[in-house]
Amino acid sequence: MQIQDLPYSDPGMADARSGPHLLWWLFRNQRGGQLKALLWGMLHFSAVCALPFCVGLAVEAAVKGSAAGLLRTGGLLLLCGTCVAVGDTFLHRAAVTNWITAAARLQQLLARKAAHLGSALTRRVAAGEVVAVSTGDVEKIGWFVEAVSRFTAAALTVVLVSVALIVYQPALGVVVAVGLPLVALAVLPLLPRATRRADVQREKAGRATELASDTVAGLRVLRGIGGEELFLTRYRSASQEVRHAAVRSARMWSLISAIQVVVPGLLLIAVVWYGVQLAHEDRVTVGELVTVYSAVMILNYPMRHFEEIAMAFSFSRPSATRAARVLSLRRPTDAEGTGAGGTDTGEVPGGDLHDPLTGLLAPAHRFTAVVCGDPDAAGELAARLGGHPAEPGPSVLLGGVALNDLPLDRARTAVLVQDKDPVLLSGSLRELLDVPASCAVRAEDALAAAQCDDVLDALAQASLDASDPMDTRITERGRSLSGGQRQRLALARSLVTDPEVLVLDEPTSAVDSHTEARIAEGLRGLRSGRTTVVFTSSPLLLDRADSVVFLHEGTVAATAPHRELIATDPRYRAVVTRETEDEKDGSARDGTTDPTGPLERADGDALLGELDRLEEIEESA
Repeated sequence: MQIQDLPYSDPGMADARSGPHLLWWLFRNQRGGQLKALLWGMLHFSAVCALPFCVGLAVEAAVKGSAAGLLRTGGLLLLCGTCVAVGDTFLHRAAVTNWITAAARLQQLLARKAAHLGSALTRRVAAGEVVAVSTGDVEKIGWFVEAVSRFTAAALTVVLVSVALIVYQPALGVVVAVGLPLVALAVLPLLPRATRRADVQREKAGRATELASDTVAGLRVLRGIGGEELFLTRYRSASQEVRHAAVRSARMWSLISAIQVVVPGLLLIAVVWYGVQLAHEDRVTVGELVTVYSAVMILNYPMRHFEEIAMAFSFSRPSATRAARVLSLRRPTDAEGTGAGGTDTGEVPGGDLHDPLTGLLAPAHRFTAVVCGDPDAAGELAARLGGHPAEPGPSVLLGGVALNDLPLDRARTAVLVQDKDPVLLSGSLRELLDVPASCAVRAEDALAAAQCDDVLDALAQASLDASDPMDTRITERGRSLSGGQRQRLALARSLVTDPEVLVLDEPTSAVDSHTEARIAEGLRGLRSGRTTVVFTSSPLLLDRADSVVFLHEGTVAATAPHRELIATDPRYRAVVTRETEDEKDGSARDGTTDPTGPLERADGDALLGELDRLEEIEESA
């Protein structure tokens, strides 16, 4: 796999049982690239370590006064230098390729998992952790995967040079062969402590990242309540904790680096001292002593890779554990063996939408409103209607077909869920509305139905370059727009998609009543003949619905038109009118707790009159 061939057509199925299993799986899927790096590494390190032998031969030739020997040695040095340059060039090329391709494979797997889980991902894993895994953790994992081949080449080179020294000069070669393992293992007792400190640093850095992400996402609200200074203080404290942890970790790694310098230096001193003793006894020649001395000096270069592989594994192990935890997540339906491999009929199902858990029934081709007193329960039900249940349970049925039994792409084509806080990606408005769609709804019609005329005007005024508002850039998450503008653009995007079933969770909570009334009419007109389910407590939307389903304590309590429920069901009226407990108690003391009592009927009549008044205002406008 080459960099120009990215992305992978199929990144495969990762072994996410644990962090080490994931690392081994990534390594196995790069056997070709790892073999190239190993061979080029062997050439490079072997050529580097052959230089001392060439120097030793040159010294011997100079002592003997052999011109032919010097000429041959010069040729060998030229050959070694060429091998060093070529090996280093292609080793670096292979190593970078392995690093990038491993990171790209993992990023594709994480992106595929995020797309598969949908909204269930952020309910089970913090958004900050997902960001950390897909950025910094991916780089650390790629670093270790590519470093394995370089370390293997360095280790094999050290073994070969040790054997060559024993053959070349047995007395000094044995000293080197015994001392090199001690050099390699000298830092081993410090690695567990260094790893623990590095884990603490990454844990604190992850918390700081989550805090920063949450603060930025809620900055508008924080400024509204004057809480930005409080969160800034918290982030300062978290940042200082990360700094202290990083300093503690760096101290341990600097100690390991110092040992990697001191211990080889002691070995070099021992070799020189013992070599001088042997030279005095005429047991070694000057050339042999220079060769062994130079070889020990040069071996420090491949030996540095022992420290690097230890650091790479220390940093990548917890990163791989976090990545494996994300990749091992399953939709609740997948845990039961459904949802990921159901029978694909090739057709998008249609018909009534039914939730067996709550008893909710949304008739096909109708506009159904759902009123639920608990916003969290409403959000969970909306996600379940789209095939994204938070917990295992009975599947939602669409035309008698279980959504959990459909392949994920078919389920998402059939049912589209827009949650109460939709995300707008950065880009132009044209790109925002360029989504998979049936092509039956034009972008202009969707924008008109969502009452986005003033949004288009604001975008046109804010842009000096774009003559067409559709080419105006939208900032990340639509931060330059108001809450109501973002909500209407998200609604227009959902309408352009034109799914068989559209589920909207509080789509007009941030707009004024006049705009809300026009959106209700536009939504009803544009979705005519399609199944639409809206979770709302707005009387304006409820009054336009064909029927209203009232949920109480997790089950359907009543189903009827809005005006009928207002007049007959006090619990429904309390949710829609936001009646307080004190008002309920006052009604009870006045003897008006009967659902059809005069006071409650008067409240219902007053609300209906207000609806009629708003309709008259809308018609006059």
